[in-house]
Amino acid sequence: MSENETFFNQVDDPDDYRVTLDLDDGTSVECGILTILEIEEQDYIVLVPMNENDEPIEEGEVYIYRYYEDEEGTPTLENIEDEEEFEMVSEAFDEFLDEQEFDELP
Repeated sequence: MSENETFFNQVDDPDDYRVTLDLDDGTSVECGILTILEIEEQDYIVLVPMNENDEPIEEGEVYIYRYYEDEEGTPTLENIEDEEEFEMVSEAFDEFLDEQEFDELP
């Protein structure tokens, strides 16, 4: 997925954004934003695939990307290619989950 294939969609609630990802296999998936983690001065976004009823499609499935905003606030996602970086972000996400109340998660 390249940065040109990501679309952020604001829905009814101003704090409730959706991200449409165009996947490499040609399909699209709408995701809710679970969290944005800041690790070593870099932001990472964790997305949960959602169905049309705003429910997670498959329990435990998430997408994790590097997250940037330009000077105008336009968001960009970037794949994490480095295995060590991905492991670091995965560990931080696991810690995030350990700290959350399960009823607070989508």
